[in-house]
Amino acid sequence: MATTVYEDIREAILAGGLAPGRSLSENALAAQFGTSRTPVREALHRLEAEMLVERAGRSFRVRATSPEEILDIYEVRITLEGAAARGAAERSTELDRARLRVAADDMRAATGDPRERARLNRVFHEAIWAASHNPTLIDLLHRLNVHLVRYPTTTLEVPERWVAVLDEHERLLEAIDAGDTDRAKTLAEAHIVSAREVRLWMMTRS
Repeated sequence: MATTVYEDIREAILAGGLAPGRSLSENALAAQFGTSRTPVREALHRLEAEMLVERAGRSFRVRATSPEEILDIYEVRITLEGAAARGAAERSTELDRARLRVAADDMRAATGDPRERARLNRVFHEAIWAASHNPTLIDLLHRLNVHLVRYPTTTLEVPERWVAVLDEHERLLEAIDAGDTDRAKTLAEAHIVSAREVRLWMMTRS
């Protein structure tokens, strides 16, 4: 039961139902999710370890992610995404590459809704991570990405960035298809560097 409650609370945080700064009452959460306080308490401790909640006196609250932390996450992602792309170019299967192609095609067919674009972008990147067949790397990237998902804006709100992303993804996919490990790594790193630059530009204007 604790795992289910943990997943429910975690999803509520990621989806914005439990907003940053919100106080988390064990009693209220237990009532909301139809359980007792014990599994809620266990779930909150797990979420604290993931840095999704933090202690506020004797209780917890949803942790906010600062602009500085977001930029730090991009810095780490540059290295990890490069490693994932290199691994995908080296170890991806035919099925992995087919999934990547579907993800890229879905992005090209996307509407103008920034949130939907961001979701499809995550699907593409997660397909690269999976194609690396490196469980430790995949786990680290998922843990980092959780904090980007929660941030109230996406770089894909910038129209020019969306066009650039489609092109960058296409070239990255070609490198993975060709098994060109060095090029895949270089392109993936440059892709995240560009995203970080756009994020920084957005922050200076908010």
